[in-house]
Amino acid sequence: MNSTVAIIGTGWVGSSVAISTLHSGVANELLLHDQRTAVAEGEAMDLAQGAAFYPTAAVRVATIAEMMQADAIVITAGRAGVPGQSRLDLLRGNAEIITELGQQLVGYAGIIVMVTNPVDVLTRLMVHASGLPPQRVIGTGTMLDTARFKQRMGLELHVDPHSVHGQVVGEHGDSEVVLWSGVRIGSTPLATWPGWNCSSEASIADDVRTAAEKIIQRKGCTNHAIGLVTADLLRCVLRDERGVLTVSRVQADGVAYSMPAIVGRAGVIAVLEPEMNDAEREKLAHSAAVLREAYQGIEP
Repeated sequence: MNSTVAIIGTGWVGSSVAISTLHSGVANELLLHDQRTAVAEGEAMDLAQGAAFYPTAAVRVATIAEMMQADAIVITAGRAGVPGQSRLDLLRGNAEIITELGQQLVGYAGIIVMVTNPVDVLTRLMVHASGLPPQRVIGTGTMLDTARFKQRMGLELHVDPHSVHGQVVGEHGDSEVVLWSGVRIGSTPLATWPGWNCSSEASIADDVRTAAEKIIQRKGCTNHAIGLVTADLLRCVLRDERGVLTVSRVQADGVAYSMPAIVGRAGVIAVLEPEMNDAEREKLAHSAAVLREAYQGIEP
């Protein structure tokens, strides 16, 4: 099946999404757009010249109007975080950008993938501005936090991260929730894993929550891991894999945050209720409240 992926924003993150998408082979055509036209042109040229090293795909710049025919549009446009700044601190400036883009995407028939931070609030804002159904506006949400959690637990337990089955839900940010009660290593509950000490939970969750800040302090941004995350999400959508991913979407309570969901060509097909204890359920409710309040601060 031929698929066209469009990326709006060709900064560090957009460029990493582009190269990861090309290597994944899910797009036959990759369209790039940026307010800085020359930068988008340069990225398209640079990526196209590597065509001998990834599955066949055409790469070119495009207007947003041309992108309306794409199967999926990835939004990475916006300001990046700086050291000491939370994702919610980015909100007001990036909200203006997303509102303008959403108004240009009214009537779009494909899937919108939101990456720009704070991704949860901006996912909800994109639904409002574009008028698209919530299941077709998907934020990368806590996919990255979940990946960071698996990598951190792999180091802790000396196992391959692929063998760690656990989820981070709620906000992609300070109020995120690690669902410790449902963590499995292979099919073994974490609580019964030899040598596991639950006293490590707080420090590991803190490492996951602050991972981006530590990277930003050193190199100014995070880009490669989120590029891989986004390409994985695109593959799930465009190949209609119906995989279970911790993505952000506007939930039944009207707030956008991450929960495990079945994702395919139609977008979020179903949201799943994960295993949670009472404390985790309370933390998730708090995370939703944080995001509800943040949206109210910029509510159109």
